[in-house]
Amino acid sequence: MMKRLFLSLMVMMTMTVAFADNNENDAVNNVNNYKMNVNMRKLGETLNLSRDQSEFVEDAFHAFNAELMSVSTMTLEDRKPMIDKVVRRNLSVARGILTKAQYRKYLMLINATLRNRGLR
Repeated sequence: MMKRLFLSLMVMMTMTVAFADNNENDAVNNVNNYKMNVNMRKLGETLNLSRDQSEFVEDAFHAFNAELMSVSTMTLEDRKPMIDKVVRRNLSVARGILTKAQYRKYLMLINATLRNRGLR
């Protein structure tokens, strides 16, 4: 119950992340790189998640996706440190939800996805 409350609070807090006002609007062509559309059922099967874990991971992943989308509106020089910060925050939440084996698999998937999208 406490984890659910914590994750709900985390999701609400990430939704309030201020969107950076940038003068360069070059992010438009890169927005799709920041949108993480993930089949949560497949992710759950891959990580062998329990029902509770699945709900927590889905909430955390939606928060992660929202934060990444906010990064896409930033200037180019601000993006890299913010991507690292968002990824570290997501991995920290995932570490609290997943077992060690699940976390290692999740870490590999996130890193591969970010590299494929040119964000790492």
